[in-house]
Amino acid sequence: MRWDVRRLAQRAVGGPPTIPVAVRVRAGELDLPTVHGVLELGLRVGEAMLSLGAAAADVTTMIQRVTSAFGLEGAQVDLTFTSITASYDPGSLGVPITVMRVARMRTVDYDRLAKVLDLAADVTTRRVPISEAAAILERAHDDLDVILRAPHPYRPALVTLVLSAMAAAVALLLGGGPWVALVAGATTAVIDRVGRRLARWGLPAFFLQAVGAAIATAVAVLLLVLVPRLPVELSVLPPSLVVASGIVVLLAGLSLVGAAEDALSGFHVTASGRVFEVMLLTLGVVVGIGAVLDVSRRLGVALDVVHDLGGTAPFVLQIASAAVVAGAWAVASFAPPRAALVAAAAGGGAWAAFAVLRFLHVGPAVASAGAALLVGFAAESWGPRLRVPSLVASACGIVPLLPGLAIYRGLFLVVDDSSSLGAGAQALLGAAMIGLGLAAGVTLGELVAAPVRRAAWRRRAGRPG
Repeated sequence: MRWDVRRLAQRAVGGPPTIPVAVRVRAGELDLPTVHGVLELGLRVGEAMLSLGAAAADVTTMIQRVTSAFGLEGAQVDLTFTSITASYDPGSLGVPITVMRVARMRTVDYDRLAKVLDLAADVTTRRVPISEAAAILERAHDDLDVILRAPHPYRPALVTLVLSAMAAAVALLLGGGPWVALVAGATTAVIDRVGRRLARWGLPAFFLQAVGAAIATAVAVLLLVLVPRLPVELSVLPPSLVVASGIVVLLAGLSLVGAAEDALSGFHVTASGRVFEVMLLTLGVVVGIGAVLDVSRRLGVALDVVHDLGGTAPFVLQIASAAVVAGAWAVASFAPPRAALVAAAAGGGAWAAFAVLRFLHVGPAVASAGAALLVGFAAESWGPRLRVPSLVASACGIVPLLPGLAIYRGLFLVVDDSSSLGAGAQALLGAAMIGLGLAAGVTLGELVAAPVRRAAWRRRAGRPG
């Protein structure tokens, strides 16, 4: 009986901690200049990833992998919204080193991001021997210079054309006809060219969003004035769909997925900064649309609110349009052709899942979250096999589901009449819930797929779980 109690007590005792805390740093074997170069390489890789659209958790993990490959196991990495700090204490016999870099600019460039990830993967595939550390480090810095200085794979004119095709596909997706698609594409081309010119003048992103939204709304007002004088009915060319198409293009560049992933991964400071950035840029769209709507009403030109047109286009056309939207945004973000095709497939699949859920009378926010969850799971599961970063497929795949029409409807109701203020606020809240559902769904799908993919890799490699 005493032996059974002892065995039971041994089983009740837990194992070692699964989360390391306050790990003691051992003395390193690299000399001081090489340690500084390793930290600098890790921070350069991290700064490039953060500036090109990667999430904070991925950036921190990659920096730690780079430093660990060179033997700096105890390196500490801290990341905020714009700055990255790495510190290494070689022990009592050495001098601690701390290096910091600031990511001042943010853009979406999946071509350079994929190449940076490939470079980091090559460096971290094996433990770097001490005798080769300096040479490998110098070569990695040179390769990173080549990647970051390389020209974009697509010219600005091609990007403008692709964005026009994206807006035209959004118009078809929302139920518009060929004339709406043509006008929406031309309007987006004007928005892109004007935005590029203003960006070269140093205008902040908030004002670029406001100007783009104002151009789309002004075109809609102009259509409302000219169409009655043309042999075209307003039902054939509804101006509101032009605004909604432009809004989706403007919202596509916002880092909704990155903000949600940072928050769920424990990077609350970075997540707060990204959420505020998303809110600020969305507010720019609100200001641009609201200003033009208010001026047009004062001039006696009143736009009509558009009702939900989802489902009016044939189902096959909806899926094809969603695929074009996702693939076009991937190309506009400088994704390689393979990644753009994967993103197009993700966009078409996301819209199909969304349409099925809506057919089952699921609410728009929940349906969007469910479709995004499937996109995130598929992107994380199949992206590495197809040699496509999961971020490209997930971020581009949800673009067709962005609530451009809901945002326009809410703004119209707010500006239209004070009695519609509550309905407008409700519509805007619904749009915000859709955006939150998209971001949370994608993040949850990626988190669920990650251990499944690792378990499958272990089975194929014949390793124990």
